[in-house]
Amino acid sequence: MDQKVMILTGAGQIGMAIARRMGYGMKIIVGDKKQENAQTVAKTMNDAGFDVVPVEMDLSDRASIRRMIAEAQKYGAITMLVNAAGVSPSQAPIEAILKVDLYGTAVLLEEMGRVIAPGGVGVTISSQSGHRMKQLTPEEDEQLACTPAEELLALPLLQPENIRDTLHAYQLAKRCNEKRVMAESVKWGAKGARINSISPGIIVTPLAIDEFNGPRGEFYKNMFAKCPAGRPGTADEVANAAELLMSHKGDFITGADFLIDGGATASYFYGP
Repeated sequence: MDQKVMILTGAGQIGMAIARRMGYGMKIIVGDKKQENAQTVAKTMNDAGFDVVPVEMDLSDRASIRRMIAEAQKYGAITMLVNAAGVSPSQAPIEAILKVDLYGTAVLLEEMGRVIAPGGVGVTISSQSGHRMKQLTPEEDEQLACTPAEELLALPLLQPENIRDTLHAYQLAKRCNEKRVMAESVKWGAKGARINSISPGIIVTPLAIDEFNGPRGEFYKNMFAKCPAGRPGTADEVANAAELLMSHKGDFITGADFLIDGGATASYFYGP
């Protein structure tokens, strides 16, 4: 029997929260660079009554993405994508951030756009960081949105001499994610499918805890202490928004980015 299939990339708390919200009754393929992470999420969800298959998947490698998609297609039509894979500024050097978060996401959206079923829907997890950076020129935005994925890393904007540090690389990657989602939504729309991005702020996950204990830890703690919400968020709060975007209630929403940060970005620009 052909099943409806969800692909979840990145075996983390946010991706799992969204998959638990949207993936009941579906076959869920969870891909992560570390097979054991995928297996852990698969076990947690299978023990809760879901139907999850773990696979090893490297977001920075097109062939690896294609293998994951081929595995998913064995079970039926791919109707949902949840892309929560990526590395953070404290976890990886500039080159890896650009290769995974920027190039890898572009490739995934491109490859998924070819196979997503009519009526299908995707969300990709971006970050508030993309909203923090100074505005790029319209030409730079268009380059990030439309340059063929294989040529992205050759853009002048993304050369090492133009990137200050890992945080700047991450901001550029997340800005690219947003613009890429806009451009891809036009292509997905031709198939009757939708794609959006969510830009979470500080959400308590193992990745965020790495950041709290990293070189910018005090900055992050100060950020959520002073933001209007006065606290970090939870993965389930991101899943609340994903549920709107991925359900029929969100049928008119595509090519959009949703900032979920407790007001931290508003506070960064216009607050204390």
